[in-house]
Amino acid sequence: MLSFDQPVETFESVTVGTLNILECIRYVKLPLRMFNATSSECFGDTNEPANEDTPFRPCSPYGMAKSAAFWAVKTYRDAYGLQVCSGILSNHESPIRPERFVCRKIVAAAVRIANGSGEKLSLGNVSIQRDWGLASEYADAMWRILQQESLGDFIIATGETCTLGDLMGAAFAAVGLDVKDHVTIDESLLRPLDITVSRLDPRKAREKLGWEARHKGRRLAELLVKCEQENSVGPTTVDFPGAQIRVCPIGRPDPGRGI
Repeated sequence: MLSFDQPVETFESVTVGTLNILECIRYVKLPLRMFNATSSECFGDTNEPANEDTPFRPCSPYGMAKSAAFWAVKTYRDAYGLQVCSGILSNHESPIRPERFVCRKIVAAAVRIANGSGEKLSLGNVSIQRDWGLASEYADAMWRILQQESLGDFIIATGETCTLGDLMGAAFAAVGLDVKDHVTIDESLLRPLDITVSRLDPRKAREKLGWEARHKGRRLAELLVKCEQENSVGPTTVDFPGAQIRVCPIGRPDPGRGI
């Protein structure tokens, strides 16, 4: 929704920012590597799973900007031989995302309501379908991409698509609540144009990187709820795949080292 409200800022920060970095790498002539995080929103609607050769059909200023950044990276790699690449990432969630992102908004509200807040959660279109994954796992995929001898572009996704309503239902079920009792639909939150279905094929990442997402769908929702519950009493250490990470809620000071 934000990119529709600020289309010029979105396009300039994403596209021009990426181009400036590429120009710096070209001029300094050092053995640098660059990973560009782009988005599944570049594809627009994908009723059939999109792969790395699927044409882009973005339907938001954000998707437009990310598409332009992707092609800038590919052009500089082909034209100048730079070791630069893009990851086409599906939605990736984290317990430290601000609540303006819908998954954190849902999870935080579910935990507050379970703790007796008495509020109602307002959402827009809950029938949209997305591929939701865990940010820490996606960061592992990014690292693996940069270790390749010759850099190329990869889709980073779970390969599993579900509706926002299903993810929301799993989050509320994780705190012992029925989602139907606590959610209202607010038409002012609808985008002017939105992706109905986003399906992605991460086969190349699995075959060439040995990477596969482990947290998806209900399992992802349950993990995010657990993190939110832990954070409700302050900074804590949460077990993520392959690492222990100290997590601090947005806006709350962490006496230790938070992320």
